[in-house]
Amino acid sequence: MESQGELLRNVPHDERPRERMMRYGAEALSHTELLAILLRTGTKRESAVHLAGKILKECGNLRNLVDMSMDELTRIRGIGPAKAVQLRAGIELGRRITRSRHGETVTVRKPQDAADYVMEDLRYLNKEHFVCLFLNTKNHIIARETLSIGTLNASLVHPREVFRAAIKCSSASLICVHNHPSGDPQPSPEDISLTKRLMEAGELVGIEVLDHLVIGDGRFISLKEQGYL
Repeated sequence: MESQGELLRNVPHDERPRERMMRYGAEALSHTELLAILLRTGTKRESAVHLAGKILKECGNLRNLVDMSMDELTRIRGIGPAKAVQLRAGIELGRRITRSRHGETVTVRKPQDAADYVMEDLRYLNKEHFVCLFLNTKNHIIARETLSIGTLNASLVHPREVFRAAIKCSSASLICVHNHPSGDPQPSPEDISLTKRLMEAGELVGIEVLDHLVIGDGRFISLKEQGYL
């Protein structure tokens, strides 16, 4: 395989992504340039920058790239298992850094606290993820679990799965969260129906459902604030 230098031999030295990043900082680079640095090398026919541009064109936007699996990435010409691993590792590291900024103990005092905790993980996904945040008596988040991936309906999310997970971690209460890939957090009739079923089940088992948040792209809606809980 040709080296990065050979692949970029026609690009002036000070215009190459690595050099630009060292000189101007990561904030100055485009999505394509940052992606090219993660890829490290291109192919025999195209530079890392050209390959990065092709990936972004094929996936459409960063939201779709974040949710792409290893199999989906390797279907892009020029992306083998090694490059797919590099990309997935970079994306996952970004997610973990975002999550770690909250520190080890997160206390939920209002819907915004819970939304902030999951926003960066959920806002870019192109499938619906139903997530539960489990809290102790002090409203500290003690566990988090993704219970379903796909269109939110009764067949995918059932109260028994939610409360089985809650009991397993000795949760005093919980907050349900799911994303809308469209970016619009307006709750659907199915969202409202499921919320009511979960709330009723929680009353029976003695574990309170504090809220159900719908996450959009940088926005969220609390069903409790909307009067559904």
